[in-house]
Amino acid sequence: MAEEKRWDVKQLDQIVEKMIDTVQHSKDEIFRIGEQSRQEHDRLLRELEEVKQLTVQTIKEADRLEMEARRARRRLSDVSQNFFSHSEQDIRKAYEQAHDLHMKLAMVREREKQLRLRRDELERRLAGLMQIIERADRLVGQITVVLNYLNNDFRQVGELIEGAKQKQEFGLKIIEAQEEERRRLSREIHDGPAQLLAHVLLRSDLVEKVIKERGTEVAIAEIRDFRKMVRSALSEVRRIIYDLRPMALDDLGLVPTLKKYLQTTEEYNNGVHISFVHIGEEIRLPSRMEAAVFRLVQESVQNALKHAEARHIDVKMEMTCRHLLVSVKDDGKGFDPSVKKENAFGLIGMRERVELLGGTLAIRSKLGGGTTVFIRVPLDRSTDETNKEEKKR
Repeated sequence: MAEEKRWDVKQLDQIVEKMIDTVQHSKDEIFRIGEQSRQEHDRLLRELEEVKQLTVQTIKEADRLEMEARRARRRLSDVSQNFFSHSEQDIRKAYEQAHDLHMKLAMVREREKQLRLRRDELERRLAGLMQIIERADRLVGQITVVLNYLNNDFRQVGELIEGAKQKQEFGLKIIEAQEEERRRLSREIHDGPAQLLAHVLLRSDLVEKVIKERGTEVAIAEIRDFRKMVRSALSEVRRIIYDLRPMALDDLGLVPTLKKYLQTTEEYNNGVHISFVHIGEEIRLPSRMEAAVFRLVQESVQNALKHAEARHIDVKMEMTCRHLLVSVKDDGKGFDPSVKKENAFGLIGMRERVELLGGTLAIRSKLGGGTTVFIRVPLDRSTDETNKEEKKR
């Protein structure tokens, strides 16, 4: 019986390896499509700029020819009306000049029409390519989460399913895999530093043209804006690194890290006041619990800033002998809890974290009346023993 179980586990591992290879191949293909689309997007963008410049030049030329054609028609009309007072050569010359200008104007107008059509076509293709690029980026991020899950957690499935305790640990690791954090990090990098750096790349291509066409003063102003964008991208990267996991959480503990985080958040958001009150003894909790509670408070504060547009946020935390109680109250625009929103992944992730700790999460809110998040996590006598064991490690 034991040999049959081991054989099943080995076969399961082989299936997982095949899954990983297939998913990795799919990720590489999607990444290749995204890169090819980016290259085509950049090429079409350059061509679009050239077409726009040619269109402007053609319109100016058409306007010039239109004025000359009008003068030629007036000249021809004058010659026709005074036919006998002009020589045959003058009449022929006036007619030929009017005819030539009319033909040139027609050709220029046709070229303008073709350039406009080409411009519209390029803009449509660029919009389509941007959709492909964005979708490829999302798919690569989602597949990366799946690969991390398969590599870090699912490879252990054979051993984890051998007993009830191991099954419980497997379920815990699945929830702790933090797919939501990875998706959030992917979105923030895509919407923040990645967009800024792409814009920096486009602006850098224009600096040389600005120097040639508009002079050094305009180019210097362009370079200053360029530097501002680089600084902004660097600031975004540093913020994302900090959000990924504050190092102070492991060194100082939950309470000092929360104080620092809330203070920093207040400084980054002008006009926002964030208060923090801690009641009870300041003790160290298991690192897993400290990380989970920190993320819960972080998610609640960010929701209050981004979605509720709050100006005052009050964070309270109390440690009793049996429970850890946390409340996050804001004066934002609130919402109707009875209305279920689609793609409310933030709240789903918060509930999963609280359930993982064996606690409860309650949200009280109303439109125009702010929101309060209540978190209740049980503490037992094994907390101190767990801390001691983790410190020994």
